[in-house]
Amino acid sequence: MGAPTEVSLSGAVIAHRAANGAADIARAVAAGADVVEADVHLFRGRLEVRHGKTLGPLPRLWEKWYLLERDAPRPPLWEILAAVPGGTGLLLDLKGPDPRLADAVLRAVAAGPAGRDIRVCGRWWRTLRHLHGAPGIQTMRSAGSRAQLRLLLRGRADVSDGVSVHRDLLTPSVVARLRERVSDVWTWPVPNRAAAEQLAAWGVTGFITDEPARLRA
Repeated sequence: MGAPTEVSLSGAVIAHRAANGAADIARAVAAGADVVEADVHLFRGRLEVRHGKTLGPLPRLWEKWYLLERDAPRPPLWEILAAVPGGTGLLLDLKGPDPRLADAVLRAVAAGPAGRDIRVCGRWWRTLRHLHGAPGIQTMRSAGSRAQLRLLLRGRADVSDGVSVHRDLLTPSVVARLRERVSDVWTWPVPNRAAAEQLAAWGVTGFITDEPARLRA
């Protein structure tokens, strides 16, 4: 018998935290990711990609109650923009309320490779408003709580190209209401193919996962 044929999944597979360097990006693409995701921070005037949090002025990062190695990667955003191959999308999750973040991202994207599929998301919606309508960028408001979801459902539909909502907040009716307002509804976390197929049946168009290969199996 030959190798099993991959069955197409209706929607984009987004590799969570995969855009931390060229090697990570290559692995995610090889695993079947359509889009790679990166957390972007403005730290001391520099746009850097990292999932860990800073310890104030100390040169260490932490995550989930443990310290990361001193040499934990924190590449500049321009390096990640250059490393994403053509045909692969990039989702930038913007962290923090710094009012300078939007302009810094705009400058980095404008200086990077042309023709990229770049989306920016985040829970600081004021930052996203500054980016909405910018050339080469699509914005996606994120919601991780019921209060934020209510605001999404009540807010203006013309201030975002899409939304990213925690999976626990979604139901078929919520997805339908969101799809009336925006073209794309992405969600996280999506652990496996069965969960992705159920969400796709509800109308979800993007699946943020730590295991893109499991969604492609």
